[in-house]
Amino acid sequence: MTPPRGEVLQGTLDLIVLKTLDAMGPLHGYGIAQRVQQVSEDLLKLNQGTLYPALLRLEQRGWISSKWGVSDNNRKAKYYSLTRGGPQTVDQRSRELGTHGRSDREGSWD
Repeated sequence: MTPPRGEVLQGTLDLIVLKTLDAMGPLHGYGIAQRVQQVSEDLLKLNQGTLYPALLRLEQRGWISSKWGVSDNNRKAKYYSLTRGGPQTVDQRSRELGTHGRSDREGSWD
């Protein structure tokens, strides 16, 4: 049975965020959005209404954590990073969605 369209998109967005954090390390929301846009060659532009609910959902599931810090332009920003089990989650979600896991990344998220 095929999952509803919204669920597929949500799962894909979750994996994109997880892979971005796996490759780049801790980033604030704007940094995640910029990296996704860069890697997708401007095909994916994540707005706040899409990205921040996904970050909250991933944090509630225990896959990422957040802490407040100071950004490059000296502003307060919430930084997100993978939890200890995060790399395994990236592999598992990759397998579920039929994409490349951590060990066989093609480099585009690095």
